[in-house]
Amino acid sequence: MAGAMDRRLPELIAEYEVPGSALAYLHRGELHEFAAGTLNAATGVEATADALYQIGSITKVWTATLLMQQIEKGRLTLDTPVAEVLPEFRVADPEVTKTVTIRHLLSHTSGIDGDLFLETGRGDDCVEKYVAACADLAQNHPLGVTQSYCNSGFIIAGRVLERLAGKRWDDVLREGIVEPLGLTHTWTLPEDVLRFRAAMGHIEGAPAPQWGLMRSAGPAGLICARPADVVAFARAHLEGGLLDDPRAMWEPQIDIPNPYTLGRQWGIGWILDEWDGHRVISHGGNTIGQHAMLWAVPDTGTIACVTANGGHSGAFTRAVATELFAELDAITVPAPLGPPETPVEVDASRYAGVYERAGARLTVSLRDGRAWLRHEATGELAALHEEPVEAALEPVDDVTFIWRPDGEPQGTAVVFYELSDGSPYVHLGARATPKTA
Repeated sequence: MAGAMDRRLPELIAEYEVPGSALAYLHRGELHEFAAGTLNAATGVEATADALYQIGSITKVWTATLLMQQIEKGRLTLDTPVAEVLPEFRVADPEVTKTVTIRHLLSHTSGIDGDLFLETGRGDDCVEKYVAACADLAQNHPLGVTQSYCNSGFIIAGRVLERLAGKRWDDVLREGIVEPLGLTHTWTLPEDVLRFRAAMGHIEGAPAPQWGLMRSAGPAGLICARPADVVAFARAHLEGGLLDDPRAMWEPQIDIPNPYTLGRQWGIGWILDEWDGHRVISHGGNTIGQHAMLWAVPDTGTIACVTANGGHSGAFTRAVATELFAELDAITVPAPLGPPETPVEVDASRYAGVYERAGARLTVSLRDGRAWLRHEATGELAALHEEPVEAALEPVDDVTFIWRPDGEPQGTAVVFYELSDGSPYVHLGARATPKTA
């Protein structure tokens, strides 16, 4: 496969309009690295295997690992209330303020509205200031009743680490993971990253208007690394080196209402799935025009990390995984969910309305008997998005639809569902969004 990937990676980045990519994988104890394309379309700097990419939300598994280290030291448990470590912590719901736990944060079940991206400055107190600003955050859903991706929860988790260690999250990360594993190409601050080759994100083929997210998002998504370092991190989860019992992070915590996008369940930090009867632990990450994916198959020991700095990056990384795991382990990666061969008739009128959470407004309407979904970004990152995106919803069954905006090579699954109290929700992009109108 090594020789084939030298050829296939350039072919795949061309097919999916990705400016540049790097890939590292571990198979039978041997590390393989590849790169293709450019790090920056404006400068033409060549992509190399040692260049740093923003791995985005894969960072969350690192933050979860750091908290599990503290748990193994007996300093807290998964069921310790956040307020026990951070007495000043507040969200809008006073009961959630008192009872939300570390487990809720690390499994995306807190219900805290999760996409508050807030500029709190470049100082070492940026995470502390962010958590103080969470006092007005409403509940996206009641505590513990469903899963909804929560960046805010992981930034709060990062502040828990800072309080326990008396240090910046960045320093806790270096001392707890980066240095013990000897990772030389893993950093969090741009002034460190620019000492290396570093990827620039691209939007619609051009360099993004800004390089990275605000520093306060650190514990949720600001690690920059070469893929080989990310593979080394995952290897420690399979073979040991960071935790006494890394498998504790693979225990299912919640079923994902929409199992067609990332996986079937969430563990502690990790996304859990099954391919061809093999357990798979994974996580992905997206920042401003950058994307990364990490997969590990415990029973074969195979690990892969692939990065991309623009283009149809989600479809690209899936294509890489499909070819790679078929060749290495004879594992078939499930194909993306698509409309059935025989169209189904669904009365979608009951789903019409507005669904809203921090960062997004989704509007479902009916046109000539078909359901359409309009996605509009809101909040601090809205300026980085183009006009709202809309497309028809193609039914798969009574609650599941495929949404494929123009120009996208594959569709995205959308699931409508209700909580136990009958409250209507839509699950898209790993997030539960309540119907508000």
